[in-house]
Amino acid sequence: MSSPSRLALAVSGLFILPSALAAPPAQKVKPPVSQAYIDLATFSGGMPMPPGAAGMMGSLLGARNNENSFGMTQSQSPGRWMDVTLLTRNNGKLRTATQSVPAGARMGPVLNLLAPEQGPVEPIPDDTPQPAKFEMPKGKMYLYWGCGAEVRKGQPLVIDLAKMDASQFGKFFQNRSATTRVPGPAPGRPAWPNKTDARRLPDGASLVGEHAFAGDGVVDGFRFSVDARHDLMPAVEASRGEAGGGVLFRWKPMQQASAWFVQAMGMRDTSKGGEMEMVYWSSSELPDMGMGLVNYQPNGSIAKWQKEKVLLPASATECVAPKEAVSAMSMSRVIAYGEELNMAYPPRPQDPKVAWEPQWDVKLRLKSVASLMPGMDGAMQAAMAGQDGEPEQRQAPGSVAGAAKEAAKESVTRGVVDSVVRGLFGR
Repeated sequence: MSSPSRLALAVSGLFILPSALAAPPAQKVKPPVSQAYIDLATFSGGMPMPPGAAGMMGSLLGARNNENSFGMTQSQSPGRWMDVTLLTRNNGKLRTATQSVPAGARMGPVLNLLAPEQGPVEPIPDDTPQPAKFEMPKGKMYLYWGCGAEVRKGQPLVIDLAKMDASQFGKFFQNRSATTRVPGPAPGRPAWPNKTDARRLPDGASLVGEHAFAGDGVVDGFRFSVDARHDLMPAVEASRGEAGGGVLFRWKPMQQASAWFVQAMGMRDTSKGGEMEMVYWSSSELPDMGMGLVNYQPNGSIAKWQKEKVLLPASATECVAPKEAVSAMSMSRVIAYGEELNMAYPPRPQDPKVAWEPQWDVKLRLKSVASLMPGMDGAMQAAMAGQDGEPEQRQAPGSVAGAAKEAAKESVTRGVVDSVVRGLFGR
């Protein structure tokens, strides 16, 4: 081959090579025709709290009279709870549907899902009042983190609410969270529980076994099985007590737990100074208030945060906090994360050239959270969690009042944080 020919071939290769090494085309993925979302939550200790995002105070809904209502998986109210939502792209006006459940659920053979009706939309009046003028609250907030009785170098982070600016806010209010917001009840999206079926899960209920969804427009063959690892989680059996120079959090091992996290917050006694002082601590090795972590988290995020030591490993059974960070009046929470279950049919093709057109998919999330209220010893906390305890311990005088007082403190804290956000960012 002549030199010019070889040169021409080499030059043409410069244009052919990038095309040959280019990444393969992305696999075409269509949204599932029918989808189901199941949230499972177990709460122990503390006191009944209303449904709402991350335990925020709101309307009491079904928290009274031993009733059930959608959203109790976010309520922190003691008990075991389940929320189910179903949608299908074949019928945007789906009103009712059924979920077949195994005999172990003790609620079968089916749950009746119901979509809410579309209510009238009220017009916004022309004379809508303007938001009140914002005033930054007075007080300080302190943030500690990490397991260990000694306060670490560089801690705590301290912020003066009256002098805080946006840059300080971002440094102090670190709250990791990858919690996704799954669809809730809406016209065309039937859910359980609902106004026609507000039953609570029976004692000893288990979801292990085959489940199936059916309804007008729901694809045929929407069937799947739940194994023991993804069943309702048991209550976290945790305690808090003094240990040397620190505060010891201890809990029993749980087979379903994929990771653990502990978070505490409380007010310091500032009756003489008159200004509020809030103190936060979490078991994370990196600064984090923990407000976003005490909730469902996807499997990938749990694995990532375990490597970063933000979350404690599944084998952990205790964590010590500095006494400066967790006072006797601090409210604390211990969460055991369950493994999220994601299933779809047909399974995703391994060949990226083959389009994936799933007929159905289901997402199941689970968690178990214990709230340790101030002024309660291990026996009282166990009694409130439904564990063994003496009758006189279950009816210890002052326990309800103390719990209510601390719940009010949490409400105030969240109100302060919300006020700070609106003051700094106008929202």
